Amino acid sequence: MRFARASTALFVPATLSAILTAGTAQGAGIGSGGGPSEVVLVVQIVLLLTVGRLLGEAMLRIGQPAVMGQLLAGILLGPSFLGALWPEAQHWLFPPGRDQKALLDGIAQLGILLLLLMTGMETDLALVRRVRRAALSVSVTGVAVPFGCGFLLGWFLPEAMLPHPELRLVTALFLGTALAISSVKIVAMVVREMNFLRRNVGQVIVASAIIDDTIGWVIIAVIFSLAQAGTIDPWEIGRSLAGTLVFLGISLTVGRRLVFRLIRWANDSLRSEAAVITAILVLMGVMALITQAIGVHTVLGAFVAGLLVGQSPILTKRIDGQLRGIVTALFAPIFFGLAGLSADLTILRDPRLLLLTLGLIAIASLGKFAGAFAGGLMGGLRRSESLALACGMNARGSTEVIVASIGLGMGALSQDLFTMIVAMALITTLAMPPTLRWALHRLPLKGEEKERLEREAAEESGFVANLERLLVAADDGPKGRFAARLAGLVAGSRGMPVTVVRLGAATDEAVLAGAVTEAARGARQGDENDESGAVEVTELVREAPAAEAVGEEAAKGYDLLIVGIDPTVAPDGGLADAVAGAAERFDGPLAIAAARGSHRDDPERAALSVLAVIDGTRAARRGAEIAVTLARGAGAPLTVLFLSEAAGTRRLTGLGTGESQALRDVLDLAEQAGLQAHAQVRATRAPEHEILRQARAGDHDLIVMGVTRRSGEGAAFGPLAETVLEASDRSVLFLAS
Repeated sequence: MRFARASTALFVPATLSAILTAGTAQGAGIGSGGGPSEVVLVVQIVLLLTVGRLLGEAMLRIGQPAVMGQLLAGILLGPSFLGALWPEAQHWLFPPGRDQKALLDGIAQLGILLLLLMTGMETDLALVRRVRRAALSVSVTGVAVPFGCGFLLGWFLPEAMLPHPELRLVTALFLGTALAISSVKIVAMVVREMNFLRRNVGQVIVASAIIDDTIGWVIIAVIFSLAQAGTIDPWEIGRSLAGTLVFLGISLTVGRRLVFRLIRWANDSLRSEAAVITAILVLMGVMALITQAIGVHTVLGAFVAGLLVGQSPILTKRIDGQLRGIVTALFAPIFFGLAGLSADLTILRDPRLLLLTLGLIAIASLGKFAGAFAGGLMGGLRRSESLALACGMNARGSTEVIVASIGLGMGALSQDLFTMIVAMALITTLAMPPTLRWALHRLPLKGEEKERLEREAAEESGFVANLERLLVAADDGPKGRFAARLAGLVAGSRGMPVTVVRLGAATDEAVLAGAVTEAARGARQGDENDESGAVEVTELVREAPAAEAVGEEAAKGYDLLIVGIDPTVAPDGGLADAVAGAAERFDGPLAIAAARGSHRDDPERAALSVLAVIDGTRAARRGAEIAVTLARGAGAPLTVLFLSEAAGTRRLTGLGTGESQALRDVLDLAEQAGLQAHAQVRATRAPEHEILRQARAGDHDLIVMGVTRRSGEGAAFGPLAETVLEASDRSVLFLAS
């Protein structure tokens, strides 16, 4: 209630102020010559942003999506509310002249493309692949049933409600699409809010909505082509379908690699601010123009551009944050506000149109519910899961408003039909969250699903799971090739791109890149869930000192630096100058590799037996994650050595509660990776001696330790790490953070 009063207190003055400003502009003759007024445009933008933000906040407070508040802002400021109460003020704010409307409409049209770009970026194709059987079943029936209902409704509508009676087929197809499509953003928001995104039914709901959206945009593109032709021309329809399929085929195969290279080039080569965002916007525009050129709508190009950008293995989080800010703060409120302005709900005072709208809502809801429920049962889901799925798929939300706006713009929908569809989108979206919450609460967590969620939670909250891009600084000697091999094992676990800075004179052979590629390929073999393709490896040759070479490349954005330079240890102890220089020029986590023993003779193929050293600290846990990743990728045995000053015995029961849990977490992590790790617990006041003794006794040839950088000393990791590095006759990998 306090928020509601505060919102009202802000809303009323803002509205009155904007009205007075508009009135002053009108009185001063601004724009009175028939041309558009920039002052009026600014007033419109400020008002839509202010009211949309306040109502969006109010919607969030009651468990509804913010876009519904932005749509309501347009309805309140449009002919439905303000126009009915105070038509003069509404005309001051939003003059009916075509030129003035075109200014705001231009921003809204760009907003459509940006919203579709963001929708594509949020589309998780890997999720679709994981639950494809149930998702495809739900999508086929969940689209076919409401599409058929909407098509029949359009076919039997009175001619008075059709914008072009001679194009009844186009209107019927568009109505069918409008009733069939679901809103990925709204569905995903509610499912994520309830912590059901990783649940079996949650994954099917989101994946089905993704497929619905994709099918819907393809159908809209074809309908647009049909509307342009004006008649049913089999040749034109066939050309549009063929062009769409070819465009999708090229985009999702060759296009994926090209987009990744474009993003990497913009990030690595351009020094101006937000260069990657510019590259993505240009890509979106080019792909939108391509789809327009082949006779389908620009929204398909923007959506596919988002799909490709979202699959890029680098910079996705930063890109998402930067783009989301401008889209949600400016373009989304204007677009949805303009959609609300275009809807005149006063037509519902006509009993006939009100009944038609209620019928449209009923047909859309029942058709989607029945189709999704049947698809869930056919896809192998239980009745309770199918019920939750059917409730979740009924939200139209922002997607429906975009569809209706496109239909109105291309002449497939009349103003009355547009208003009815907007009303249907608003009501089905407001009804979906409470019904989905009710259905999901009836699904207890148990069995295999519980185990999978625990495993995924451990992986996603870990260190390796959040790495996106690796940098390797190495020479072409044994230590450099060994570091490249370890980088390949880490990169192969997640499909991360790797950049190798090879220090030394240029040669024709990319030795280190080959080592990374071979190790990554081996790490990815046998992974049933891996569908992301080969690891991208780039090798750069630099004759500059290590510090300078790493500093220059690190500015391009990397999550982990792996250093393999000979010598690793300085003659008087500590890190060698080149290694220390490279470490000091990298701000993030870094790993320092030193090849010893068999790994000096054959750094790329010698067997691995990994010893992970932990002590309950966060740094040690990160090191253990790297050790598990290496052991899994190489198919190597893993031993976990827990060092404790408090343990009185060599058994797990000798540890304190916190230490015991830390060890169990690492062992669970290894088990989830399919490894049978052996645990050793040692109570010692000389940990360096115990580490070296265990390495010899267990015949381990790689010691992995997580260490902490000393404050203010980028290349100092403490006496324990330095002693092990200097005294070990086995290979060593330090992960410093």
